[in-house]
Amino acid sequence: MTKRALLEVIALDAADAVAAEAGGADRLELVSDMAADGLTPTPRTFAAVRAAVGIPVRVMLRAADGFAAGEVDALCASAAALRAEGAEEFVFGFLDADGRPDLAAVRALAGAVEGCRWTFHRAIDRAADRAALRKELAGLPGLDTYLTAGSPAGVADGLPTLLAERARTADGEPGYEPRLLVGGGLVLAHLPELQAAGVDAFHIGGAARPSGWEAPVDPAAVAEWRGALEGVPV
Repeated sequence: MTKRALLEVIALDAADAVAAEAGGADRLELVSDMAADGLTPTPRTFAAVRAAVGIPVRVMLRAADGFAAGEVDALCASAAALRAEGAEEFVFGFLDADGRPDLAAVRALAGAVEGCRWTFHRAIDRAADRAALRKELAGLPGLDTYLTAGSPAGVADGLPTLLAERARTADGEPGYEPRLLVGGGLVLAHLPELQAAGVDAFHIGGAARPSGWEAPVDPAAVAEWRGALEGVPV
C-alpha cells in the first residue's frame, strides 16, 4: 500500500485551519504576518487553532523578516508560552552573517522545545553551503524535517537540488535523515517528478489562497492538491 503523501498548509488563524483541514491538509504551519514571510503567532491564536482542528500544527518561531535570529531569549520565551498552550511541533532556523547556520540560536531553540519535533525552514535555501549546514545540524534533537525549495528562487530553479538531496536521503547519508518537505514556488506540475523520486511531503501557502493572502484558505484549492497527490481527479 502506498504511503499517503503529507500536505502541509500555511494557516494564519482558526478559520484558515478549519478550511485547510476540510480540504484534506495533513498538517498546518501556523504563522503570523506573511508580509514578513511568516512570524511567530500569539499563544491565543495557537490555542484557537488547536481547539478548531484535529490535525497537527507546527508553529513558527521567528521574530523578524530575514534569517537572523534576533533576540534569542525572547524566542525561547515565545516557545515556552506556546508550549504552555499545548504546542508540540515547531518551525525555526537561523543563519549568521556568513550564511552558515547560527548554531547558538538553533541549539537554544532546540533546547526550548526539547521533546518536540521541529522543521528547519527555508533558511537552508539561503545557506552558503547546504551540505555543510546539514552536517552541522545533524543529530540535533527533534529535527525531523527540512522545508526547502532547493533554491532561493523557488522549486522551478531548485528541482535538481531537491532530487539530489532526496537521493542522498534514500542512500542513508548522514545529515540527510530528516524528511524533505518541498515548498516555495511549488506548483502542481512539479508533483509527478518529485513523487517519482520518492518525495512524500509538500508545503503550500499562496496556492491554498487563489484570491491572495488577504483572502482565507480555500478548501477547494487544498482539495485540488490533495487529489493531485493521490492521483485522483478533483
